[in-house]
Amino acid sequence: MALEGRDIIGQAKTGTGKTLGFGIPLLQRIDLEGSRDVPQALVICPTRELGLQVATDLERAGRLRGIRVLAVYGGRAYEPQIEALRNGIDVVVGTPGRIIDLSNRRDLDLSQVRCLVLDEADEMLDMGFLPDVERIVSAVPDKRQTMLFSATMPGQIVNLARRYMTQPTHIRASEPGDDNATVDAIEQHVWRAHPMDKIEIVARIMQAEGRQLSMIFTRTKRKAQRICDDLTERGFAVGTVHGDLGQGAREQALRAFRNGKVDILVATDVAARGIDVDNVTHVINWECPDDEKTYLHRIGRTGRAGASGVAVTLVDWEDIARWQMIDRALKLPFKDPIETYSTSDHIFTGLGIPAGTTGVLPKAGRKREGLSAEDVEDLGETGKKHKSGDSHGKGHHGDKGRGDKPRGDRSRGDRPRGDKPRDDKPRSERPKAAEGAKSDGAKADGGDPGTARARQRRRTRSGNAAAPKAD
Repeated sequence: MALEGRDIIGQAKTGTGKTLGFGIPLLQRIDLEGSRDVPQALVICPTRELGLQVATDLERAGRLRGIRVLAVYGGRAYEPQIEALRNGIDVVVGTPGRIIDLSNRRDLDLSQVRCLVLDEADEMLDMGFLPDVERIVSAVPDKRQTMLFSATMPGQIVNLARRYMTQPTHIRASEPGDDNATVDAIEQHVWRAHPMDKIEIVARIMQAEGRQLSMIFTRTKRKAQRICDDLTERGFAVGTVHGDLGQGAREQALRAFRNGKVDILVATDVAARGIDVDNVTHVINWECPDDEKTYLHRIGRTGRAGASGVAVTLVDWEDIARWQMIDRALKLPFKDPIETYSTSDHIFTGLGIPAGTTGVLPKAGRKREGLSAEDVEDLGETGKKHKSGDSHGKGHHGDKGRGDKPRGDRSRGDRPRGDKPRDDKPRSERPKAAEGAKSDGAKADGGDPGTARARQRRRTRSGNAAAPKAD
């Protein structure tokens, strides 16, 4: 249906291939014979990380057709994106803010867009993104194909989406008789835990047999950084992704996670939607998620493409009522979570953790290279000032920056500028001739210090010797 150019609202469980569900029809309908100076397709994503991932997938799928794909998002310099647009791009994938900025600067021409896609559409049509989405929709032609895709699609979002679509077809891909919103391959555990004991529980889960990569989700940026620091102190290779980090650090952490240099990624919900990493076997919710949509998207980072996974949710005592609402909405069998501590037997037996495991990773198990093994890419972030050099300690051309000069190697010697040689004699033993001359001159001229200074001058303004004054 998408290949025919019809408007579609696509809904399917996490990890079932929605990106290529809209990506292949989008790439197939690119006109390679006509003018290719301006984009023919636009994909809008809620987060930078998801936008970069979608652009990478589309570029790989369209490589044989020679389709040019560009990711535009904040945190990177404008200039490389503008230069790529001027050279000609077929598909633009980006976040709403940067798309609007480039459009306002008239560097991004949306007048020839034939296909518009909203990935994670329920998030894009939420009240936070809605004004930006409406501005973008008003800038693209009315005659176009519009496709919306997400794992969760509430009824009010579907009704809202119809404003931007022409006779859309709502397609929900699922097995006959399967009413579960979660993937069956995900083994779910929900435990009631004390906040001060959570780090001990998580440190033991991270030593389960067969565990490969793991993601830990939390609500706040500060908590994400604290968990990352705590697990690092315990010997684990950890990276973190949250909004307080620069874009270079966020991409460094995701690259290290994909490459296996770190095996634990602590993140806020910026990484909860659409992020696809192979071999993620465990997902942990540090606290109860805000709602059932957030829960589905978080645990959907594991059990993707037919693989199996484990999801553990740690619920605080005060969040029991919120969890029960999520449990009821998703029809889960965890209405009353089991009270759990780091020494509880069901942690070890249920997750395959060896008996006697402590909250510190043994030195023999510390085999990952760590986050520092992954270089930070210089993205030319807006407002970033280069100090003595870039991330490798060198300037732009590999030469030494100003800060590389040794401290003692100064043109005026090692003495700081403005310092005068010290006279080590006590003040009482220093000569007083100058003071005496000054006082005598002042007395001779009636106490006028200006006259005294004039009489001591030995040269004129031109540099010639002053003529002696007659008495």
